[in-house]
Amino acid sequence: MRTSIAQVTTTTDHRVSVLVLDGAKALDVGIAAHVFAKRPSMPYEVRVCGERRGAVEGWNGLAYAVSHGLETLTWADTILVPGYRHPAETSASAAVRDALREAHARGARIAAISTGAFTLAAAGLLDGRRATTHWHCTHAMQEQYPEIEVDENVLFVDAGQVLTSAGAASGIDLCLHLIRRDHGVALANHVGRRLVSAPYRPGGQAQFAPHSIPEPLGEVFANTRTWALDHLGEDLTLAALARHAGVSPRTFSRQFSADTGITPMQWILRARIDRARELLERTDLSVTQIAERAGLGSDANLRRHFGQIVGTSPTAYRRTFRD
Repeated sequence: MRTSIAQVTTTTDHRVSVLVLDGAKALDVGIAAHVFAKRPSMPYEVRVCGERRGAVEGWNGLAYAVSHGLETLTWADTILVPGYRHPAETSASAAVRDALREAHARGARIAAISTGAFTLAAAGLLDGRRATTHWHCTHAMQEQYPEIEVDENVLFVDAGQVLTSAGAASGIDLCLHLIRRDHGVALANHVGRRLVSAPYRPGGQAQFAPHSIPEPLGEVFANTRTWALDHLGEDLTLAALARHAGVSPRTFSRQFSADTGITPMQWILRARIDRARELLERTDLSVTQIAERAGLGSDANLRRHFGQIVGTSPTAYRRTFRD
């Protein structure tokens, strides 16, 4: 079942500041600014800023003309720090560190894409927390900031008020996760489709596959995942998935887990819970009807898995997003 979102109505837009620092990577900056760009379906306002207004020298011959300085961080509800080149050798200025600490102290949400996590670390915002960064720099971060629990095997880490993500593409996963937190799975899926991106990859998914996977097999599995999303209400066993992919169940399970970091049935369960969340947000179907459409069988089964994964009941979840 597909849902369309023509417009999201809120009292005020969520304010997002993208902090561009010297050496910033274009993809990281673009992801942060583009995902939250204002349009009828997006209740966000974005301002791109630097340590000061004017030109910020980027990486690989690029530069950015920013219209705002650090004062923008006092305006923002969420601050995104894109990654930059040579993070272990680049120290954030005292002004940047102080501005981030002040924003954190007043309750702003602060998120880093890729090596932007080094700026959060320099400001002391990751002390005693679990965090991640691009896998190429995780060892450098752990050595430079031993008080941080650096996890090199995840796409992003949500520590509540402070979030970090791995390499550039995982910045999309992080931004979609923030939208899910703010406005639910329906809007996040809508944005994911607009970006032609997977609407949801769990933060615990591995940053990269530990083994080489033949390209044709990867394409077959992608087709199988797409097929499964259109048949969530059916009996999707491991055998059924493997049959669609044209491989044995054992091969399918092994290669799927190596590619995604989770088992096929874990992926199916999360997809079904996502479908249930979307139906709870966008329809008036009963919990029993939603359980059937999402392939979870009974309302008791839905409540059990929903509580384990989302941390609340379907009824409470619906009430939150309806309010």
